[in-house]
Amino acid sequence: MSFYAQLEAAARRNNTLLCVGLDPTPEVCPTRFHTRDQDDYDALLRWNRAVIEATSDLVCCYKPNIAFYEALGLAGLTLLRETIAAIPADIPVLLDAKRGDIGSSAAAYARACFDELGVDAVTLSPYLGEDSIAPFAAYEGKGLFVLCHTSNPSAGRFQRLSVSAERSLFVEVAKEAVSWSPAVGLVVGATYPQALADARAVASEAWLLAPGIGAQGGDLEGTLAAGLRGDGLGLLISATRSITQAEDPRQAAADLRDRINRAQTVGASFVVAQGRRPPKGSEERAARNSALLSAHTLKELIVGLAKLNALQFGDFILASGKRSPLYVDLRLLVSQPALLQMAAGVYAKALDALACDRIAGIPYAALPIGAAVSLASGIPLIYTRKERKRHGLGKHIEGHWQPGERVVIIEDVVTSGGSIVSSVEMLRAAGLVVEEAVVLLDRQQGGVENLQEIGIRVHSVLVLEEVLDALATTGYISEEMRQEVLASKPITNELPNS
Repeated sequence: MSFYAQLEAAARRNNTLLCVGLDPTPEVCPTRFHTRDQDDYDALLRWNRAVIEATSDLVCCYKPNIAFYEALGLAGLTLLRETIAAIPADIPVLLDAKRGDIGSSAAAYARACFDELGVDAVTLSPYLGEDSIAPFAAYEGKGLFVLCHTSNPSAGRFQRLSVSAERSLFVEVAKEAVSWSPAVGLVVGATYPQALADARAVASEAWLLAPGIGAQGGDLEGTLAAGLRGDGLGLLISATRSITQAEDPRQAAADLRDRINRAQTVGASFVVAQGRRPPKGSEERAARNSALLSAHTLKELIVGLAKLNALQFGDFILASGKRSPLYVDLRLLVSQPALLQMAAGVYAKALDALACDRIAGIPYAALPIGAAVSLASGIPLIYTRKERKRHGLGKHIEGHWQPGERVVIIEDVVTSGGSIVSSVEMLRAAGLVVEEAVVLLDRQQGGVENLQEIGIRVHSVLVLEEVLDALATTGYISEEMRQEVLASKPITNELPNS
């Protein structure tokens, strides 16, 4: 697996854009890793291993800086090898080496990084041009992060030199470097979000490494808004001291990972406003969307819905007069933004595999959900009205659209499919192409089959049996209740009388 494929897989699996640096020095090594019988080497190795063990499910990459190991002499290079060996095989290793030379020297550097140390990616200096990068690019599947705009203040004296009326030197570096090889990413410090935006403008598909969050005080929200690609990836948030030197590295990493994920909502809004789209090849990656909806994420979503009382178990008398052991009300999602954001994320991942120009929310429960999905996916939202307006323009479809565009329906729950049918008829009558629907919950009562008869393929994030299994295995409901709900027919989302 190539570096970027491995990186993306780890980002999806661990729901993270966090990259943790591993830069040990004897002076700051926590005392808990020292013993009487151990020298600095042993303490530093124990420290690195402890950080890796504590954070490996919270990161998508590790970034050791070779300078901290070279400073320790031969023992330091052994420490680097042992540290790399301690990193799980499914987490890629980016060596921060900043190499840059030409000819045989560059080839020797490349052998040292890739053949001897066996890392997956490396940082490089572009000052000597494409010749200095070519020996590294010759290694198939490796990642190359070229220095573009660094965080140290005095670097701007060179990086921001004007090479034309419209462009600074660092922007020219970004534009030129990504043309050298599809393996090239860029290093752009998180302390300058505008530089990230400028680099992203000329390198729409490249991965950007953004050091400076944490101890250097980089702007996390600004970084995500400026650097995210249209698919919500393409940006590595790097932190070192704020995690490795924390009293509890796992908690520090988890807190930063969660901050990054929350800030992605802001970043996604900016990406939509800028009109960024997913990079080439995203269709193939998106075809694996079922693997991206991890069991952990879905179970967390299911339990969250139950705790919100969007899924209630008991004995309910519905508006029809029928009894049901289950009452579903996903309208409550709007009252818990974090859960709504999680739900919107899994909708967006399901949409990755579908071709569409617009999404359409079904009134009323799916309208706020549809807005959240639009922000998460970058796909414009329209919606049908239950009643045609009798004033103004008298529209029955709200939002901008053109006949012939492909529309995917967004619905919260499918039971019989009736609510979707009426909207599909209205959209098709207006000349829109409607063949797909994404729903959060399929209650397995024939709605999917009914919709197939009118040419609608339903893609369900959750089905009732999976929901009940997850709640039973977590102890939220009893096995008896699981069996009772499965046996009851029909199960509806009608409002209860009491």
